[in-house]
Amino acid sequence: MQLVLFWVFAILMLLFAGAVVLLRNPVSSALSLVMSFVSLAALFITLEAFFIGVVQVLVYAGAVMVLFLFIIMLLNLRNEETRRLNLGAWAGGGLVVIAFVGLLVKVIFSFPGFAFAKPPLVNPQVSDVALVGETLFRDFSFPFQVVGILLLVSTVGVVLLSKKELK
Repeated sequence: MQLVLFWVFAILMLLFAGAVVLLRNPVSSALSLVMSFVSLAALFITLEAFFIGVVQVLVYAGAVMVLFLFIIMLLNLRNEETRRLNLGAWAGGGLVVIAFVGLLVKVIFSFPGFAFAKPPLVNPQVSDVALVGETLFRDFSFPFQVVGILLLVSTVGVVLLSKKELK
């Protein structure tokens, strides 16, 4: 059952990720991204990484997507106008996709280790919360703080750029 759920959530994640790119309405794209994040969290949970799955929902599907929707509403984005179909671009993109899938299949079938089931990574002595927190704040404290400052600066920049002139 776990394998079936993994593939269901993997396919859902890919479908919603495609919808992010293909939908023309920015709000619909952002909501598709939320569903993609939720499907990714479900994938983490099927792999028994419960803490990472919960953090995925809280941080990305919650906080970051609220920020994205706030910025989309603040910028007052509209639907993109329809354009003419560029056959050369579609053909080139199709060739790139076919080449990527071919290479992916070649890599997957060239390694015999992919055919065997792996044991679960759960270690009952150490919780994954402790490992994530220790790694984040011991090894990646400075990059974590830099990312927070960059998010703050980008939000302030969007507010200032979208501010209308007062009369």
